[in-house]
Amino acid sequence: MSINSIQYDALMRRYAERRFRNQNILEQRIAEVYDRIPHLSEIDREIASLSVSEAKARLSGNTDDEALYANRLASLSAERGTVLSESGYPASYLDPVYDCPDCHDTGYIGNEKCHCFRKAVVDLLYKQTGIASILKRENFETFSLSYYSDNYIDPVTGRSSLAAMRDTVKTCREFVDTFDTSFRNLFLYGSTGTGKTFLSNCIAGELLKTSHSVIYLTSFKLFDILAREKFSRDLDSTALSACIFDCDLLIIDDLGTELTNSFVSSELFLCINERILREQSTIISTNLSLENFAEIYSERTFSRISSSYTLLKLFGDDIRIKKKLRSQQV
Repeated sequence: MSINSIQYDALMRRYAERRFRNQNILEQRIAEVYDRIPHLSEIDREIASLSVSEAKARLSGNTDDEALYANRLASLSAERGTVLSESGYPASYLDPVYDCPDCHDTGYIGNEKCHCFRKAVVDLLYKQTGIASILKRENFETFSLSYYSDNYIDPVTGRSSLAAMRDTVKTCREFVDTFDTSFRNLFLYGSTGTGKTFLSNCIAGELLKTSHSVIYLTSFKLFDILAREKFSRDLDSTALSACIFDCDLLIIDDLGTELTNSFVSSELFLCINERILREQSTIISTNLSLENFAEIYSERTFSRISSSYTLLKLFGDDIRIKKKLRSQQV
């Protein structure tokens, strides 16, 4: 799951291709408009000339000339927009074209990586893990409530697995719909094969469609990355560790299946606490009960989760077994 120099170079080539493509689009627009509206080319030539004169006046400290040029430039820009609009074009039709207006398709804002670059890195990570193909199979469209029963009752709440799952799916959809306006975290817990990973993938797929950066990691992989970053100073792990803390959504799957020790417990608290402070959403899934979770990862960690996460209990028959039995009956 590491990003090496070859992959980095490939990403930068994509940005260069974007700039070349968008420059061609702009040049075609300019040729089209100048052909239809010759007067516009005269306006643009005057704007270019005045821009140079204004820059010279600014460098020489001639504020009077600078103000004069600035006023004339503003007048010409307004005239340019009016001419375009009256000819049926948007006023911004001849403005530079960018896929990402924030970094102007460079991948960087100053010395910092742009959000679009971080998203591109996460997409590469997904391709490496094979999760992209999984999301084609596991999404809200393919999710089925038919595997949950009205007859499977939780003795604690008295609710059926079907009723509980209906509410859980509704909560997951709301999580997606309000992702940009409401900071939330989800904690999915329950027995094996009840749909925790499937629902996490449903959410991941929806957010990836809207260009959010999502990282999915099993708990074993998460702590392996953090350990290599801390103890061996592995450069690839360091880069990925930064993504773990910066991504829009972090999914930690199967928490509790890793070898738990003091390092794991402290790193888990650090990870969830830092993301809460940054208001970066996290989804955790585990087969552990709430009592066992608190025992393994400490009351402090459980307290942080219970106060900042929506706790969703999934229960019912093992869906993997049910699917296998159905396939054998076909």
